[in-house]
Amino acid sequence: MDSTQISRFSLFIAVFSCILAFSFGDNSSSTDAHWLLRIKSKLVDPTGVLESWSLRAHICSWNGLTCSHDEAFVIALNLSASTLSGSIPTELWNLVSLQTLDLSLNLITGSIPPEIGRLRNLRTLLLFANNLSGKIPTEIGLLKKLQVLRIGDNMLAAQIPPSIGNLTELRVLGLAYCQLNGSIPAEIGNLKNLVFLDLQHNSLSGFIPAEIHNCEELQNFAASNNMLDGEIPASIGKLKSLQILNLANNSLSGSIPPEISGLSNLQYLNLLGNRLNGEIPWELNHLVQLQKLDLSSNNLSGTINLLNIHLQNLQVVVFSNNALTGSIPSNFCLKNSNLEQLFLAQNKLSGGFPLGLLNCSSLQQLDLSNNNLEGELPPTIDKLEKLTDLLLNNNSFNGSLPPEIGNMSNLENLYLFDNMITGSIPVEIGKLQSLSTIYLYDNQMSGSIPMELTNCASLTAIDFFGNHFSGSIPETIGKLKNLVLLQLRQNDLSGPIPPSLGYCKKLQQLALADNKLSGSLPATFRFLSQLSTITLYNNSFEGPLPDSLYSLRNLKIINFSHNKFSGTILPLTGSNSLTALDLTNNSFSGSIPSMLAISTNLGRLRLANNLLNGSIPSELGRLKELIFLDLSFNNLTGEVPSQLSTCQKLQHLLLDDNHFTGKMPSWLGSLQDLGELHLSSNNFQGQVPAELGNCSRLLKLSLHTNNLSGQIPHEIGQLTSLNVLNLQRNNLSGSIPPTIQQCKKLYELRLSENLLSGPIPSEIGKLTELQVILDLSRNLLSGEIPSSLGDLLKLERLNLSFNRLGGELPSSLGQLTSLVMLNLSNNHLRGQLPFTFSGFPPTSFSGNDKLCGPPLTSCMDSAGHESSILSSTAVVCIIVAIVFTSTVICFVMIYIMLRMWCNMRKVLISNSSEGAGNGIEQIKREDQESWMYGDEKKRKGEYWRVMSSMALVPSQNHDDHISSSCIFQVKMDTKKLGL
Repeated sequence: MDSTQISRFSLFIAVFSCILAFSFGDNSSSTDAHWLLRIKSKLVDPTGVLESWSLRAHICSWNGLTCSHDEAFVIALNLSASTLSGSIPTELWNLVSLQTLDLSLNLITGSIPPEIGRLRNLRTLLLFANNLSGKIPTEIGLLKKLQVLRIGDNMLAAQIPPSIGNLTELRVLGLAYCQLNGSIPAEIGNLKNLVFLDLQHNSLSGFIPAEIHNCEELQNFAASNNMLDGEIPASIGKLKSLQILNLANNSLSGSIPPEISGLSNLQYLNLLGNRLNGEIPWELNHLVQLQKLDLSSNNLSGTINLLNIHLQNLQVVVFSNNALTGSIPSNFCLKNSNLEQLFLAQNKLSGGFPLGLLNCSSLQQLDLSNNNLEGELPPTIDKLEKLTDLLLNNNSFNGSLPPEIGNMSNLENLYLFDNMITGSIPVEIGKLQSLSTIYLYDNQMSGSIPMELTNCASLTAIDFFGNHFSGSIPETIGKLKNLVLLQLRQNDLSGPIPPSLGYCKKLQQLALADNKLSGSLPATFRFLSQLSTITLYNNSFEGPLPDSLYSLRNLKIINFSHNKFSGTILPLTGSNSLTALDLTNNSFSGSIPSMLAISTNLGRLRLANNLLNGSIPSELGRLKELIFLDLSFNNLTGEVPSQLSTCQKLQHLLLDDNHFTGKMPSWLGSLQDLGELHLSSNNFQGQVPAELGNCSRLLKLSLHTNNLSGQIPHEIGQLTSLNVLNLQRNNLSGSIPPTIQQCKKLYELRLSENLLSGPIPSEIGKLTELQVILDLSRNLLSGEIPSSLGDLLKLERLNLSFNRLGGELPSSLGQLTSLVMLNLSNNHLRGQLPFTFSGFPPTSFSGNDKLCGPPLTSCMDSAGHESSILSSTAVVCIIVAIVFTSTVICFVMIYIMLRMWCNMRKVLISNSSEGAGNGIEQIKREDQESWMYGDEKKRKGEYWRVMSSMALVPSQNHDDHISSSCIFQVKMDTKKLGL
């Protein structure tokens, strides 16, 4: 390009620039317009607040903009509360002349860009109440002219940058309601001009920097709801300009520094919810400008030593939830006091009602609840004529209510519950036209409820629970058109419910339980359209329910149990809001209405102890929120519908004492939240479903008194949370599964009156929590009692009777010192009883003939008895042996003597045949001598010699003589005798 062309191009640029300058005016404002239009394009503007931003209008007329006096620069951009969204546009940092930037109260997201440090002329930066995140950029410390910085109520995190201490012109610093952490930087003390410091509702921790005392202009310091700890620095007392100090809800400890009394301009001091201890410093009496003082929820002790004589501007004092003792000073209040609120609840104050408070004529709210105050309420209590709230509950006040309380015409809330107040309600109470709430529950009041109470037209809540009020409910109760709560439970009220109660159309909660009320429900109940809770249990109401109850569509909780209601329960099925229905112990009859299924939020359905019949409606399976179902003690029949398996939130299922039949449902195992299952006293048959082992949260399982058979499933051991297992009075057989040892939380086990056989598993000894009973009686169990049962040290009742157990009783059972009942009768046990069993009656061991020891016969006596039985037997045996032996010997001797006699006769016959006649006589003489002297001859040995010589004498004709000479006519064979 030659020089001529270059010259022409330069001229073109110059002319074009002039045209632009002429078209847009000043060059700076036109540049700002360029960037602002870029900014507009980046922001989402649903309400059109940026519609005026257009080249058709002068920039200084654009919405939210402020220009300099010469309209050369944009110095302020205010788009607050414009519902703008999007991130902060980067083009914003090109507006270097900006002094004020306000994007607060929008929906801006993203982070604060570090380029913000380029806006060196900024004096006010307002970004609060957006959705900004990330950290506060360190570059913010470059804005040396900044006076107001409010970027709170965002999601900013991380630490407060120390560079913020460079903003020495800063007067307002608002960082509240973010997620800032770390400690308060000590550089905060560099902000000499700081007036307002708001750090509350963050996660700041660490100490309050002592350097804060350098902020001498500080008037408002709020750092509540953080995690600050350590002591309150004494140097804080140097902030002479401070008017508001809010350090509530941190973890500050130590005592309140007396130096705080140097804050001579302090009007608001809030230290609640910390860990401060020690006494309230007397020096606080120097804070003469103080209007509100809150030291509640700390660990302060000692007496109250603040005096209104010094703190005449004090309006609010809150010392609740500490450990203050003693009484309130009598000169606590002056007659011209400005004190309006005094809260001293939950301390350890003692003495009577503080009469000094009666001088606080300006007092509007007085809370002395939860202390140790006693005595009677003073009759001069009506001096507190401006009082709207009187809270004296949870003390030990006694005596009766003074009638003068009726003069407190501004009284709105009267809380006197949990005292020892006696007497009746004074009729003067009816003058309190502003009274909204009266809580007198848990006292000892008596008498009737005065009809004058119904003149308190502003009453919204009456709670007289737990007294001794008698008589009837006032007939004029219907005058209380604003009544929302009527709680008269646990008194001695009688008579019917007055029909006028139905005109309390705003009534939401009605509790008349535990009284002596009678009669039927009034038909006017149909007007109680807002009623949500009604409890009438433990009265004597009777008759059928009025059909008008069907129209009460907002009812959530109904408890009519333990009355005499009859008829059907159909009138109570009109509300689809029901969450709890309890009609137990009445005389309701008919079937269970399937319309109950419209109450899809029903969590508790209790219809036990009535006369209901028919089957369980399958529609109840729609009650997905059902937790408690009690239909026990009725006349229900049929099988349990499988649709109930869809009630997966069921925790309590009680169907006992009905006439249900069929097999026990296996789908019960799918109810994972089931904690209590009672199916006892029905006609169920078949086996115990093994699927019950899946109900891992089951605490009570009662299947007794049915026709169940088969074995106890091993899966029962999976019920590791089980406390009670009752399978008695069935036809169960087989052995007790050893897996039962896994039910380590069992404290009651009943398996009696079945057909169980085999030994008692030793694993039962591992159920060391068994306490109430172990009952295995009336089965076919055999073998020995396992010694491991001695480990059941908590057991109170043990019944093993009527089995076939044998062997010796284990000595380890003597360790069961907690037993109060024991029955081992009718088995085959033997051996000695442990000494610890001596206190049980003998019937506990009857039918075991071989057991001994107290309370049975002594084991030594038993052994002696056995010994004597053996001795008698031995004697008999010996006698029999002796007699038998003697008899044998006698027969042998007789036989020998006969042989001898016969031999002698043969010798005599032989001698006579030889003619020795003298021999016969000789023999006769010898016979005579042998009768006379036979013993002597035998002793001399002659007998055998004579016999020998005779045996050698030959015999003649011996056959004939032998035959005729034997005395017993025995025929002797001479060949056998060797003769």
